[in-house]
Amino acid sequence: MKLFTTDHYFNYPWEQVTAANWQKYPNELSTHVESVDIINREIDVERKVLRTERLIGCKQSIPRWLVYLVGALDQSYVREVSEVDLVNKTLVMKSHNLTMNHLLLVNETVVYKPDADMPQSRTSFNQEAEITAYASIKKICEKVEEWSVERFGQNAKVGKLGFESVLETLNKKWEESGVFVSDVSFSIIKDINQVSDRTHSVLSEVSKLGNVFSK
Repeated sequence: MKLFTTDHYFNYPWEQVTAANWQKYPNELSTHVESVDIINREIDVERKVLRTERLIGCKQSIPRWLVYLVGALDQSYVREVSEVDLVNKTLVMKSHNLTMNHLLLVNETVVYKPDADMPQSRTSFNQEAEITAYASIKKICEKVEEWSVERFGQNAKVGKLGFESVLETLNKKWEESGVFVSDVSFSIIKDINQVSDRTHSVLSEVSKLGNVFSK
């Protein structure tokens, strides 16, 4: 098993980063992400936690030697489960690959929370991934894991840059529309296709500061 970790800071409040997360894809840099579909979304009323399950489709080139070894395809799918905790102000996203996971399993955890030193204006980002290859020959496992860590690191760098561009674009849009981050408790973006009347009432309760983004 190989471990990948990285830390970063986004110079935007946690509420704004959390709201922008739902509009992260597509962006001009993370072109390997082709689709994002919401499978399930529910709210824990007592904990004031929004739980979302998504299916993410990716496509990128892979080395020929890896195709030869495992018969891997360039199309893959990832299951992501996220929890937005409005009380503790954390966004935790856990994901793992569904494609070829009997040969290569990637368990990723991402945590967004207000920066301890600048909680009102900066958000900390922590990303960890456990990458495990399964094969009868140890050297093959090591080679697959090394390549996977390198590729994961490349995608992580691109992902942060892509999210920065999304945050910048949305920040300009929100400023032009007169919406201020200090007025926002939580945001549900337009990718929610169906929301029940009960969920509407819950959102009204947890969004006490008003101004829920709809775009």
